[in-house]
Amino acid sequence: MVDIKKIDDVTWEIAKSGKMNVPARIYASDKLMENMKMDKTLGQVSNVACLPGIVKYSYAMPDAHQGYGFSIGGVAAFSVEDGVISPGGVGYDINCGVRLIRTNLVRDDFDKKKVDILNEVVKNVPAGLGKGAKLRFSRDELSEIMSKGIRWSIDNGFGWKGDSDRIEEDGCMKSADISNVSDNAFKRGMPQIGSLGSGNHFLEIQAVDEIFDADTAKVFGLTEPGQVVIMVHSGSRGLGHQVASDYLRLMEKKYGIAGLPDRELINAPFSSDMGQQYYSAMSAAANYAWVNRQMMAHWVRESFAKVFDSDAKDLGMETVYDVAHNIAKRETHTVDGRKMDVVVHRKGATRSFAPGRVEVPEIYRAVGQPVLIPGSMGTSSYVLAGTEKAMEISFGSTAHGAGRVMSRFAAVKKFRGEAVKKELEAKGISVRAASWKGLSEEAPGVYKDVDEVVRVSDAVGIGKLVAKVRPMGVLKG
Repeated sequence: MVDIKKIDDVTWEIAKSGKMNVPARIYASDKLMENMKMDKTLGQVSNVACLPGIVKYSYAMPDAHQGYGFSIGGVAAFSVEDGVISPGGVGYDINCGVRLIRTNLVRDDFDKKKVDILNEVVKNVPAGLGKGAKLRFSRDELSEIMSKGIRWSIDNGFGWKGDSDRIEEDGCMKSADISNVSDNAFKRGMPQIGSLGSGNHFLEIQAVDEIFDADTAKVFGLTEPGQVVIMVHSGSRGLGHQVASDYLRLMEKKYGIAGLPDRELINAPFSSDMGQQYYSAMSAAANYAWVNRQMMAHWVRESFAKVFDSDAKDLGMETVYDVAHNIAKRETHTVDGRKMDVVVHRKGATRSFAPGRVEVPEIYRAVGQPVLIPGSMGTSSYVLAGTEKAMEISFGSTAHGAGRVMSRFAAVKKFRGEAVKKELEAKGISVRAASWKGLSEEAPGVYKDVDEVVRVSDAVGIGKLVAKVRPMGVLKG
């Protein structure tokens, strides 16, 4: 049983004990903490605190729940000099993330052409377990995709010049090195680029429901309630999964599991050859994921343009932002009063960088990075802004979504896909899904209350509420 102390209404701490190198810090309300106590979340946060070179705290965000090694919603920073990098702290779906696209359309525009829009999007964006993309790329082309990221998309007609200015890392981690990506990863990645996938991946057509900070919302391109936006949630698919699997195996073979509190926390020193090889392969998979979302965004633009018989630029379909959820980043942070180079693992967590940080696109630098927190299917999603407080107390990180409270196996036993679809459509949400099983696994009832997750993020100060959006149409993988 983990001994946890409540610091204030939304902050909890597990004191440093045993093999822990630092304490653990959890941001949660009483309600969310009860969810975390139901699985291994708190034990996993404590275990991460035992890893070499960790600094400050091992963190859990408000949506944290049990994951592989690290909890999903886990954040930890390690010294680049004597710390580690762990695939379990990134996750299998490397750079699973979210993109938000704004439009000049309003809810009535969507309602009038709802069936046509959904039909066109479903036709253009491949979705579902094992579903391949509609285009096939060679190994050389995939190498370029993983090396150049979004620049490849724009150069090849899958985006607009300004898109790269509105994506984390400008849509390309320059640390990518395809020589460290296995043949198996290439084989799995080639047929899937430009596809949604399955699981919790989705494409939602939403309407702005409420604006909390009008000035910041305006900078983000969100102007009024009823405005139509599109959210795309997907990642690196089989390629990222293979990169994670490859390096978990290689690290275990080289370093073993002796001394680890959990074998799922297999790691390598960040500065070692193995650590750098994984980091460069992870970076390549992250670039793949940004291109994957870029291509789907391009086809969404084409779908809307066709249905409304207009140019997508005239429809105002600019990218608001694109954030990564599962990733490790080399960053500079202030730790105990001094600047320090660290590798920050965000596993099911979103970067929430403050105004003024050079990593924030210039167009948003005065207000902070856009933070995108999707809800569960059928519930609200949120747009927040990064804060200085987040830089101080979470290495510039916040929650990434609602967070599961039920396994997929349990969800299938409890919910019927047909019933989930009927329930959502009764709320005015049109649903297209690749399978009934997928709908069962992702029923709203298997997730935490996203409103509570976001309320806590705002209350802690690791994200500032900007706007709430609600789904009108959902394409589920």
